[in-house]
Amino acid sequence: MIITATGIVLLTVAIYIVMSLIYRRFHHPVLLPALTATAAVVALLLVFEIPYETYMIGGQWINRLLGPAVVSLAYPLYKQRHVLRQNLLAILGGSIAGLLIGMCSGMLLTTWLGFSRLYVLSVLPKSITTPVAIQISGSLGGDSSLTSVFVMIAGFTGAIGGPYILKLFRIQSEAGIGIGLGTASHALGTAKSLEYGEQSVSMSSVAMTVCAIAGSVIGPLIVWLMVH
Repeated sequence: MIITATGIVLLTVAIYIVMSLIYRRFHHPVLLPALTATAAVVALLLVFEIPYETYMIGGQWINRLLGPAVVSLAYPLYKQRHVLRQNLLAILGGSIAGLLIGMCSGMLLTTWLGFSRLYVLSVLPKSITTPVAIQISGSLGGDSSLTSVFVMIAGFTGAIGGPYILKLFRIQSEAGIGIGLGTASHALGTAKSLEYGEQSVSMSSVAMTVCAIAGSVIGPLIVWLMVH
């Protein structure tokens, strides 16, 4: 069991390192390590017919590192605290506006396409980081597994397409970049914002947190308005 867990952890880390090197060499948004490494792991599991439960013998240890990774974001936040105070209104306004657009657009699209209420409620919290989105989805009557998929899709599309949108609208402010990526793509957007500077990371992590808190209130409110 220990050997299996260690092997899976080392393999996963090795795949991520290789994909990171490829990304640094070609630096194309589609080659984002989080995306390519995930695809490579899934491909290996399918080719060698390895059950998900077997992979999670080691994968669970990687999953447990997510908590410390999120907490570590407090360091750039502390270093950029004066910038945060100066941009407080911009952060709150941008994050909440982006959250509302993300929630309403997903809800309206699934409704327009004729999906059932389960899908509508599952896609509603897609613009919120996974742990919080799952809780919101479950409390509203959605499916947590579907919500996880929608959150991943939102994260990957935002992290990949975000740089093109930023370039299209000529957004060069680190604060603006961080707020946009954090709001649209939560954790993956925050990881992407590392490429733009420490201030972007700080803004992105704050925007992600604001969306999680505001989404916990706005999500049930939107559902209540749907019913009434």
